[in-house]
Parts: sequence; C-alpha cells; structure tokens
Amino acid sequence: MALNVPGVVIMAVFYLLILGTGIWASMRSRKAEKRFSGDGMEMTLLAGRNIHLLVGIFTLTATWVGGGFILGIAEATYNPTLGAVWALMPVPYVLTFFLGGFFFARPMRENNYLTMMDPFQKKYGNAMATALIFPAFVADVLWVARTLVSLGGTLAVILDLPYAYSIIISAVVAVIYTLLGGLYSVAYTDVIQLILIFISLWLCVPFLLTNPHSLDISQTAYNATFQAPWVGTVELDEAGKWFDDFMLLALGGLAYQAFYQRILSASSYTQAQVTCFASSGFCLVLGIPSILVGAVAASTDWNSTAYGLPTPYERDQVGSILPIALQFLTPPYVAVIGIGAVAAAVMSSMDSALLSSASLFSSNIYKNILRKQASDWEMQWVIRISVIVVGVAGTALTFLDSSVLVFWLVGVDMSYTIMFPQLVCVLFFKVSNGYGSSVGFIMGMVMRILSGEPLIGIPAVIKFPGCRLNAEGKMTQYFPFRTTIMLTSLASILLFSWITSIIFNKGLISDKWDVFKIKRKQKPEATDKNSDPNETSEVSKQLLSTTSC
Repeated sequence: MALNVPGVVIMAVFYLLILGTGIWASMRSRKAEKRFSGDGMEMTLLAGRNIHLLVGIFTLTATWVGGGFILGIAEATYNPTLGAVWALMPVPYVLTFFLGGFFFARPMRENNYLTMMDPFQKKYGNAMATALIFPAFVADVLWVARTLVSLGGTLAVILDLPYAYSIIISAVVAVIYTLLGGLYSVAYTDVIQLILIFISLWLCVPFLLTNPHSLDISQTAYNATFQAPWVGTVELDEAGKWFDDFMLLALGGLAYQAFYQRILSASSYTQAQVTCFASSGFCLVLGIPSILVGAVAASTDWNSTAYGLPTPYERDQVGSILPIALQFLTPPYVAVIGIGAVAAAVMSSMDSALLSSASLFSSNIYKNILRKQASDWEMQWVIRISVIVVGVAGTALTFLDSSVLVFWLVGVDMSYTIMFPQLVCVLFFKVSNGYGSSVGFIMGMVMRILSGEPLIGIPAVIKFPGCRLNAEGKMTQYFPFRTTIMLTSLASILLFSWITSIIFNKGLISDKWDVFKIKRKQKPEATDKNSDPNETSEVSKQLLSTTSC
C-alpha cells in the first residue's frame, strides 16, 4: 500500500487549523492577561477563572472524549471475549460528572484552589503532597501515551504513514499550542476538536452500516455468526470484574487534575456544576458511534474484504479495529474524514494531560517548595519545560505497547486505587491527617502491586476469590479487587488518622515526634474587646511558642 497523499494533505490542513486556533487563543490570552489583576499562573493554568460557560462544557467533554475513549469503546465492542457490555466508558462518565458537580466542585471551587493537590499541601504539608503527586504524574504521562497510540495506529492504517512519524508529528503540534497559550489555547482548540469529532464520527456511521461486507448488526447482536455476538455477556463469575471496571471508570476520573482544571477555571461554583452536567450528556452521544463501529466490525465477513483472513482479532489488531473498519468498509474519502475524528480526539485529550501535569509540577512543587519567590516570568518557563518533558515521556511510552486499553486502564487504575480515597478524605473528613494519608498511600500501592496486572505482565501474589486464567491464558482477578483496595486505603486513612490524633492530642507521645503537626493548637485566652487586634495576635503567638517548648 502506497502513501495516501490526499489523506496526508487533508490531515496537514486539519493540523494547521488546530495550530492556528491555538495561536489565536494564545494572542487572546495575552490580551486578557493585560487586563487581569491576579497572578500570572492563574491566567495560564486557569484562564483567569473566567472561562466562558460554553467553552468550559466543550473543553471538559473533549478532555474525556479522547482517542482512548473512541478507539477503546470500538475495541471492547469488537473483541469477541468482551462485547459492548464491557465498553463501559460513556455510562460511568455520566456518573463521574454528576458526582463531580454535586460533591467535588463546591469545596474545590469555593476555596479557589489552583490545582487538585492544593488541599493536600495545605492540610498535610509539602512532604506528603509531593509523594501523592507521583501517581498523578504517572497517570498523566500514561494519558498522553494512550492518546498518541490511538492516533499512531489510525494514521498508520489509513494513510500508510509510518507509526513513529504519526506519533511524533501529533505530539509536536499538541505541545506547541499548549506552550503558547496555556488553558486558553487548550480550551478554544477543544471547541474546534469536539465539533470535528461529532461531525466526523456520525458522518462515517451510515457508510459503515450499509457496507456490503457486513450483516445487519441487529442480527449479530445476540447470534454467533462470524464471531461471538457483539453485545457480549457478563457471566455470574465475571460480575465482580464488570462492577470493578465500572467503578474504576466512574470514580477514577474524579482524581484527575484535568477535571479540576476545568472546574477551577469556571467563574463560579454554579457554572462549574452546569459544566459537569452538560458534559455528561455529550459523552453519552459521542460514545454511540464507536459502539456501532465495533458492532459492524464484529458482523463483517473479513474474507470478502481486501483485508482478508485471518481476522483482526486473530492478527492481534483489536486495538486498531476502528481505523481498520474505516479503511476496508467505507470509501477512501470517508476513511480520511474518520481519522480526522480520531486526530481531533487525541489532540483534545493530550493537551489536557500536558497542561495538567505542568500545573502540578509548577504550582505544587516548584512554586510552593523549590522556589517560593519565583517570578511570573520564571513560572511561565517552568510550565513550558514541564509540558515538553511530559510530552517527550508520553511519546516514548507509545513504542512499548500498541493497545489503547492497556494505557487507559493502567492510568485510571492508579487514580482510582491510590488518589481517589486520598481526595475523598482530604476534602470531606476533618479527622484525616498526614499519618493516615501515609498509611493509606502505602497500603494502596503495595496491595495494588501484589494484586498483579496481566496487561503489563505483573504476576498476582495476592489472589482474591475467583482469580483464574482468562480466555487469553493470563491470570486475572475476577473479584472487584480494585474497589476492595480503594476501600481498604480509605479505611486505613481514616482509622490511622483517628488513632494518631488521639495519641498526640492526649499527649501519649511527645510533641517532638509529631512530624505532621496535627496536635490542636490551644485556644488563646479571651481578650478585652477594646484591645488592639494586632497586639492580641502577637501575644497569642508568644503564648503558643512558649507552651510548645
């Protein structure tokens, strides 16, 4: 197959459109920055907390509807060992946005935090917050990797463009416009990208459903034809795993900095809520085309197509089923339009992950720990360098594995089992402290590693009930072990926080061992109402300093 020159030209035009939008948004950002009286980092990372409602809805939706979302749903639906009932992404994301809007948006937005890690740093201190930033960083890097994998595989199939070139070019474009305008560029390019995703995907659906090589998907939904029914089943002994995956996707997303970056950029808590609720509906609609693509692929006689036999599943190309279906089941010009959707989805998620990780490092590590007196100019360069480093790291990982689901699940896994219980405790439980957080972090990390992960070859040391070989011969946990680990970590944080608070507040251990400074400060004596407040404050400080000696 020769290089698809018309397709390459169309993709070049698309990339220039995205890059141009990013440059325009960066110019808009500079104008807004001149009128903005706040901190420069707040403008770069949160668009001055004044993002337009419609733009906020588009950018939040586009962040979640990425390349992994589009290709992962099609992959699960087509896979004869899974099926549509395992293509869970759209429905759990509705729960993500509703829970985020109802519970998490208020404490984050009303406290005017800059990043998701601010409450940790404020309550637990720098040491514990730095340890917790690590899994958040890893999740973002894996996010970048999975989005690039989805695009590289698509371009390689349809345009016959080398895999490495596809990934590197896409990464460079996303890094450039993210560097130029921060959240402004990311948000406004997301608007263009989401429109392209919606139009491109739905435009391809009629051609796929009417192609001559596939049977009616309603006939193959519950009947085995060329492979197992594409709807799939959840057997009783698999129900635990299905529930675990559902909760993983629903709650894991609540522990991503990219989610709170959109929440915190809203002008008010009410706007943040509306943004979440509206985005949930868009996710549902945008998940349908990918399910249909997977269903058509599962209903296709591949021997009658130019692809031939063996099938994509037998060739271990399940992760690329969407571009393969577009390439061999639709006209060439439709296939090119389809990759526009994938490219748009990749860009919309990758730029979010880049800016997310840059926010965590620049604000919570560099500014709050390493260089507290850093100027706005210096911080702008720290953000840019962070974006480049994460972009390079994520790009490098794409050459290790070609499955979108691998990066998808491993990344969100860390967010769910490690970060979600930590975030719940720091926001909603006053008793939580650094000691409990440390124990919960170690408990969650150790249990997750010992539970194994067949996707990346980690053997299971802890075997929960129902642990057995799957259809591919890999040892798999069918018990909801991730949810168990999450709950164990949550309970550990609260239990050890409560125990240590009693120990130190009752003086059972000397205060000099209280490294997280959790002991309640003694209330100062009542002062005369007419006394000078500054003088009273100074006296209180002296009393506290003497009593703590």
